[in-house]
Amino acid sequence: MRRLFSTVLLCLVSACATPEKPDPETVSPEVLYNRAADLLIEKHEYTKAIDAFDEIDRYYPYSRWALKAQIMQAFADYVKKEYDDAEIVLDRFIQLYPGNKYAPYAYYLKAMCSYAQLSDPMRDQKKTQDALLALREVANRFPKTDYAADAEKKLNLTYDYLAAKELNVGRFYQKNNEHAAALNRFNTVVRDYPVTRSVQEALFRLTETYLILGLDEEAQKSAAVLGYNYPESRWYKKAYALMKKYAPETIKG
Repeated sequence: MRRLFSTVLLCLVSACATPEKPDPETVSPEVLYNRAADLLIEKHEYTKAIDAFDEIDRYYPYSRWALKAQIMQAFADYVKKEYDDAEIVLDRFIQLYPGNKYAPYAYYLKAMCSYAQLSDPMRDQKKTQDALLALREVANRFPKTDYAADAEKKLNLTYDYLAAKELNVGRFYQKNNEHAAALNRFNTVVRDYPVTRSVQEALFRLTETYLILGLDEEAQKSAAVLGYNYPESRWYKKAYALMKKYAPETIKG
């Protein structure tokens, strides 16, 4: 991801800069832009850089520097962790300039704003859902690009978070003897997130819950899937032990 950001920044940032603050009404947008870039890249004065890039957009809204300034302003917001502000700028850019050469980066940076806010699976996963949708959009709109490749990698972590959330809720229902609701959550993990780290435990919990409900055949099916795909898993060993104890007649072989 750092390489992607660096590549785009090299395209966006000019080599020159001006040491003194210019008057935006008398100085060219290029000079204003280079000064703002210097504040961002060299001095790491993000708040001043954000204001400086915004100044370009206000005084020279129809210049090519204004387009670049919008992207850089959003990046400065991102670095400063002002993700909502960054998304406002990026949404405006995407809406007004969908065919611009920096549009792929705008979509990618917007996805990164949500991705940076992934929360603990025990908490609300709205931002994870937002990241999932945004990353998918990057991958679908700009296939065979570095942005799409990185988005695909990051999608795996969003799946892990969402699966873990479903598993946690399922455990809660199971603990409170709400077994139908628990089964629904565990099945969601297995069906929607089959390659995540949570799927092994979800299959075990299905086995466990089906046994509690007296559905031995269903329990056996879940344990069999677990054993077939993860024969060395500790969750399979636990599931097998449960089946052997509570439904030995269903164990084949």
